[in-house]
Amino acid sequence: MIDRTQVLHVARLARLQLSDEEVGRMSTELSSILGHIETLAALDLSAVEPTAHVVPGAGRLRADEVRPSLPREVAFENAPDVADDGFRVPSPQA
Repeated sequence: MIDRTQVLHVARLARLQLSDEEVGRMSTELSSILGHIETLAALDLSAVEPTAHVVPGAGRLRADEVRPSLPREVAFENAPDVADDGFRVPSPQA
């Protein structure tokens, strides 16, 4: 079980200011989370392949095909200021 001192230490590291009620609640919630982690640590996962995603990710991106781009006239149609075939933007203030 995570005690009040540990919760306050973690809160200080995270630069959080917790009320007394929140400290009590966090103690219970963090203890519960660690309990779940202990349960997972007890499982034999030696036959499970490491993965970054739970669903296979093949084919999620469209094919990279050459296609015509937007005509410049259409792209600049609503631009407030155009110069040298590009959008003119204000210089950043120093």
